[in-house]
Amino acid sequence: MSDLYDEDQLLWSERQAELLRRRAAGEITNDADVGWLNIAEEVEAVGASQRREVRSRMIRLLQHLLKWRYQPELRCRSWRAAIKAQRAEIDDLLAQSPTLRRALTDLLPAAYHRARGERAA
Repeated sequence: MSDLYDEDQLLWSERQAELLRRRAAGEITNDADVGWLNIAEEVEAVGASQRREVRSRMIRLLQHLLKWRYQPELRCRSWRAAIKAQRAEIDDLLAQSPTLRRALTDLLPAAYHRARGERAA
């Protein structure tokens, strides 16, 4: 079954989800086809993906806030809309995964440098 993981992750994940549901319902007791290590990696990947998403949203928000602050003559509705949209998206992500709130302080310095077009130190 791990060959399928390397060949077609969507099909693998659908089959694994079905096996896990059947096992949870007590329909199967032999879990030899369950790819426990790959499942663990995928679960960890979800968390990493959420961190990347909130970091990306922070970068976009900071870019627009910096433009707003340092280019007042160019301020426009689209910048204001982008700021509101990114704040709302970040709020949604934090509502889905409140633990991400703790990561904000860790992510902020690198996000700020990226927003300024610099490499993080």
